[in-house]
Order: sequence, then structure tokens, then C-alpha cells
Amino acid sequence: MNKHLSVSSRQHLASIPLLIFILLVAPTSGWQGQAVAPAITSATLTTAEQEAAARVSIETLREVTTALAAPAMEGRGTGQAGGDRAAQYLAERFSKLGLKPLGDKNTYLQTIKFRDTLAESTLKVGDETLTVKSDYAVTQPYSGDENINGKMVFVGYGLKSTVPKRDDLKDINVQGKIVVLMEGPPKGVRKEEWKKAKATQVIMRGLFGAGATALIIANSGDDLHPYSEAADYLVRRQVELASEEEFPAEAPPFIVVSDAGAEKLFAGSGVTYAQARAKAEAGEYASMNLKQTAKITVRLKKSKATSSNVVALLEGSDPQLKQEAVVYTAHYDAYGVGTDGRIYPGAADNALGVGEIIAIAEAFIKAPTPPKRSIIFLLVTGEEYGLYGAEYWIKNPTWNIKQIAANLNFDGIGTEVYAPVKRIVGFGIEHSDLGATLAGVVTANGGQIAPDPMPDEKSFYRSDHYAFVKKGIPALMLMGAPDGDSAVWVARAKKWLKTDYHQPTDTVREDWSWDGARTVAVIGLLTGMRVADAKAMPAWTASSPFNRKRGTNEPPPEEP
Repeated sequence: MNKHLSVSSRQHLASIPLLIFILLVAPTSGWQGQAVAPAITSATLTTAEQEAAARVSIETLREVTTALAAPAMEGRGTGQAGGDRAAQYLAERFSKLGLKPLGDKNTYLQTIKFRDTLAESTLKVGDETLTVKSDYAVTQPYSGDENINGKMVFVGYGLKSTVPKRDDLKDINVQGKIVVLMEGPPKGVRKEEWKKAKATQVIMRGLFGAGATALIIANSGDDLHPYSEAADYLVRRQVELASEEEFPAEAPPFIVVSDAGAEKLFAGSGVTYAQARAKAEAGEYASMNLKQTAKITVRLKKSKATSSNVVALLEGSDPQLKQEAVVYTAHYDAYGVGTDGRIYPGAADNALGVGEIIAIAEAFIKAPTPPKRSIIFLLVTGEEYGLYGAEYWIKNPTWNIKQIAANLNFDGIGTEVYAPVKRIVGFGIEHSDLGATLAGVVTANGGQIAPDPMPDEKSFYRSDHYAFVKKGIPALMLMGAPDGDSAVWVARAKKWLKTDYHQPTDTVREDWSWDGARTVAVIGLLTGMRVADAKAMPAWTASSPFNRKRGTNEPPPEEP
């Protein structure tokens, strides 16, 4: 769930980990979030559903997950050889299952054109050269391809306003200067208000309009997501759709600095960065000439690349309803091979989700009779950089968008392999009657539905299913939590998130409990079966802000 390390990316990084912590520590009974699941439809399994559940194979799930996370797949990078290798492997799996191709030209692959960007840069202040990543990082691809040499000024938050009353630009001339500023909002301004006012964009436009030649942003992290996390993503290659408008090469440099890097900018000014920051945070006037010259060089290395969604079809058995389809999604991409040669295997995020879908597809294929509606299996690329594969398929669908009944998405951090799963979160349960269908399946399997325990994190907006939601298609993202002593799993999750999330250490482990992953796959299978065999397609609840017709071109509610 990522797009560069822009606001979108950082929101994604925040959403899933925080939610998992609460999910794991929550008591098995009596736990309530703000969004409550609709009334359960059917809390027992039919004979056919029991037989279907029995066909979900742990062996298949383990085999596919392990193969995708293996060194030979080189991290399944979007636009890299390992990503192409993974797409071909998945296409072959679909072919062996006897599923029909639903990609380009009667193949399983839907090719997408991308461009990737890698910034090479230097930042020298006085006689000292700062170190990339530990001291600073370029916000590629938003930074321009430039050489800048100039005096530096500090402008606090760069804010000129009546509420709160402050003028950080008083007595400061930014014309021809490299401007150092702090990321807002300042104390006394709520983040929601700051975002709604688009204050950051307004401030930056104002500074460049006044003649600033470059921006260096300090105070860019917090306790939950420190600067080091942002820098780790910013120094990686960045990927965009080739069709997206390219950021102008003549744009000024945008740079973020660590606290240590910021202190080097203030050397010789007579004030430390820590002192200036404290004054600015207290609402005092802290702007000043930093009395040093900085030299910034940014070289953006850009190249073209292609990657593919992998799409397959199981045709429905009903002559009329087979024109409608349930779509299963999971992203197969990870971060591939890094610029330093390290491989990012992406085992839990999200080879495991893909393995669950292949196990579901196999269970459908082995059924005596296909479901009434058709089933589409869509394994997407480019998710880590901005949900690109799902968005591309929605804009270039290989099925009639108006005849997609629902989307079920699999994405997470692998908590389902900690132990047997008894709790399921269905992100989006409150928006459509898919929630009641999911609740019935979970209850019938002896589990419990867990409402979104952290709605403020807006996780519903952060994965591939949201591309469907924006087009008026009811969707859910499924995630499982382990049974047993929650303290044990909380400690494990915290350690994994700190050391392995989106890192080369996200590998398949010997202590994984595959039974929990199988439970999530079973829940997904049976939920899809019930949707596929129902008389009518799922409907939005009347109160949902997404209540609109399938295939709509209306803009969705503003993303939080």
C-alpha cells in the first residue's frame, strides 16, 4: 500500500501496523471499534461449503508463498526481472489449474508501462559534505534535476497567518536562497485542519513564488515514523505509471534532513537547530540567516520499464449470472532488488496473500460445479508504489466494470501465520451488505468478526480494493489475527514491524503456522461463494459515502 514516500505512502505505513497492534491485544470477546459489522446472514455452513473448505490446501498455500519469496524471484520488483519471473510463474499456475486467460491478447498478462527514477545527489554545507540517508534524502521524483548554490535561511514553519498569529517570514528575504523550514503543523494547529487547508502546499508555493531556489525540510518524522524510516524509502528507486504526468525536470530540489543533518546546516549560525526548533515550536519568532552557503546537486536517472498484472477467469455456471463476476485481488510485487544489491523477498507482504488466492482458485476449480457467477483472480503489480496495478486494471478492465459484483482483497503483514486464526477484520464491513456475508462465514467457522479497531488510521483507503470502491464496487480487505496469548503475538508483531516490514528480512520462517493462513483463505473462499451464488449482487448501505452505481465516474469522497 505505498506511493513513493509522499503523504499517501506514509499514511499506508501508519495504518496496518498500528491496527495490528490493537487487533492482537484486543480481548476475544466484548471488543468494539467504531464500525460495527452488519447483522449476520447465515451462521451455518452448507454441505457444499464444508466440502469447499476442505479443498483449500495448506500445501498449495505454502508452496506458492515459498516460491514467490525465494531468492530466484529477486523480490518481485515492479519493472525488474524478478517481477517478470513472478508474473510468468503465476500465469503458469493459472494455466495448470485450467483457468481462462483474461489479460492481453488471450494471455494471463496485462502489460503496464512504467518509468522508474533514482536520484544521485550531493549536499555540501560550507566545507562539510552531508551523507545520503543518515543526514538527508531527496524526495524523488518530486525534486528537480538541478545544481543549486546559495545562502541558507531558516524560516521556522514558513507560516504567515492570523490563526495562529505568527509571521515566520518577517524580516526574511528568501529571494535566491536555499530555504530551511520545519514540517508542520505547529503546536496549536490540529493535523486535520492543517491538511484540509493544504497548508504545506500553500507554504511551499509561497516560498518558491518569493524566489526560494530549494527547500530543505527538517522535523520530518515523529516517534511512530521517524526520519530514518522515510529516508529508507526515499533512497530506493521510485516507480510511476508512464502515463502519469512527469514532474518537471527544472523543478527546484526538495530535500528532507535528519536532526543530525539539520544541526550541520546551523553550524556557525550561533544557534543550534535544537534551539531554533524549540523557539519555533513555542510560537516564537525563530527565522534567521544561517550564515552558510550550501551546494545541492541532484541528478535524476530515469528509465522505462514494464510490468504485468496477472488475470484469470473461472466462468460461472448460470447462463445469465455468469456475466457478473466476483474479483479476488492480491498484489504480488515487493521492493525487488535495491540499489545496494539487497533483495526484498516480501514473504508476509504479500507473497502470503497471493498464496491464499491461488489456494482459493484451486478449491474453486476442484468443485463439482462452478459457482453461478464468474470468478476473476487478479494478481496485481505496482502496489507498493501507489496501488498502480489495481488502478490500471480498473481504468483498463478486462471485464465489464458494471458487472463486477464485489472485490475481496488479501493484504497484510502476515499475522495469520503466528498461530491458528479466530478473529477476522473485514475492512469496509460497514459500507455494504458484504459485511453481513463475511460475518456469517466467520461465525459459521467458529470465529469472530472484529470491527476496524482504529478507524482514524483509514486503512480502508490503503490497499488495492480501494480502486474498486472508487468505481462503486463493494469491497472488503480481509486480515486474520492469531488465537492464544496476545502478549506473545504483540511482542512478535512489534519486533517484525521494527526489523522486517518492507525489509530484506521479510522471509518465510520455519515457525510459521500455515493453518492460520489456511483459515483466512477458507473465509475468503466461502465469502466469495456466497456472493457468487446469491440472487443479487451486493449493495451499498444507504448511509455509506461510497453508495453509488457500479462503474461511476463521480469522484469518491475526499480521501482522509
